[in-house]
Amino acid sequence: MTTTEASGDAVRLTGISKTYGSFTAVHPLDLTVPAGSFFALLGASGCGKTTTLRMIAGLEDPSGGSVRLGGQDVTGLPPYKRPVNTVFQSYALFPHLDVYENVAFGLRRRGIKSVKSQVGEMLDLVQLGPLARRKPQQLSGGQQQRVAVARALINHPQVLLLDEPLGALDLKLRRQMQLELKRIQTEVGITFIHVTHDQEEAMTMADTVAVMNAGRVEQLGAPADLYENPASTFVANFLGTSNLIEAEVTAASGGDLQLVAAGVKLTLPAARSSADVATGGKILAGVRPEKISLTHRDDEAGIPAGRNQVPGRIVDSSFIGVSTQYVVDSPVCPELEVFVPNVERDGRLVPGAPVVLHWNPAHTFGLGADQDIDAGIDDIDGESAEAAA
Repeated sequence: MTTTEASGDAVRLTGISKTYGSFTAVHPLDLTVPAGSFFALLGASGCGKTTTLRMIAGLEDPSGGSVRLGGQDVTGLPPYKRPVNTVFQSYALFPHLDVYENVAFGLRRRGIKSVKSQVGEMLDLVQLGPLARRKPQQLSGGQQQRVAVARALINHPQVLLLDEPLGALDLKLRRQMQLELKRIQTEVGITFIHVTHDQEEAMTMADTVAVMNAGRVEQLGAPADLYENPASTFVANFLGTSNLIEAEVTAASGGDLQLVAAGVKLTLPAARSSADVATGGKILAGVRPEKISLTHRDDEAGIPAGRNQVPGRIVDSSFIGVSTQYVVDSPVCPELEVFVPNVERDGRLVPGAPVVLHWNPAHTFGLGADQDIDAGIDDIDGESAEAAA
């Protein structure tokens, strides 16, 4: 099955906002979602992502701004007149109807008599043809989720909205369904807008991710770009793990910034700094844990020249299968995190061992030192607070 959309924007939000009394759930927001894309709204509980989705669906009236779908202003239209369908975490399947009739429901409601070919096509798309006559309670969570998607897609919406659709699934099944949803979206070509608090989920599935925080979009872009080039401490900490080192800019030469942190010299590519800092100014130098190599102090002479090097001592280690995660106390930071693949493990790398952390300067990014260095770390998964947002 292939569904094509007119080129252009599937969704355009202009100055959209939502307030509840004195509380602002979504500050004035401009957002454009290209037609045919898989777009994710990512953020912690209470950040405004579900409220934004509900305003697109027409389930919440915006306090200001406009919603356009496929070029049409739908701000004043009720949900049933908007070319969207929504899949919720609860799936909301009809328990008295079998899979076939759940999927056919939207067509029958519109008075369409001959539904066999369309329902069959949709069940094939979600790979549930053999289970057509089962009731929802006879299906696994992942199968129920696919029924909900098929029921929504059979109406050929311009946009499919997904509100934490994988939240009720266990980890292994959730990962399988991430790939399944991406396959379905690619096959049908319909615009998907997916709300989630799960960073891995957003990065696995989406072409574009909007990271939301306190009712605002902190950063928008491709998953790899957000991860490699975070524009704020919140994004750096919320998307994975970052080591942020407070440093001073001592010089600028050849496209690089020379830094010093607690007497340790570091190099940062100027192009990877979102902060415009003059010599003598403060900056936060960031590096992801998996970009750092860990060498025992006895072997530091073998570290290639030109790498950023920080001395330290291991204070903790955790074996997690594919890698070992270390916490290292150093002059530049009391708890630097390092992820080392378990390929050739060095038995000397245990708590108490003296080490040198080193990495390619090109893997360093720079952020403004006026930001909260811990922003994004304490955000807890879950949607309980977002009911009020």
